[in-house]
Amino acid sequence: MKAISAATMSLVITATKALAATEANGTEGMGMLAMFFIGFGVLVVLFQFVPGIMLLTGIVKGLFSRKTEEHEEAGKGKL
Repeated sequence: MKAISAATMSLVITATKALAATEANGTEGMGMLAMFFIGFGVLVVLFQFVPGIMLLTGIVKGLFSRKTEEHEEAGKGKL
């Protein structure tokens, strides 16, 4: 029993070292799945800019519009 567990532990230890090495699989850098994940995150951020810009333009239009005349006329009728 000790021999079997020692053999499996030695295989597990050497296998994890081999899988952790970058030269073992021959690729460098990020994989395709990591690139898709980063690309998806970038798309989410970019698509959030559209409603943000629309909201900002609505706020700016509301601040600089000529609505004060309409508000003054409405206030005079109630007195």
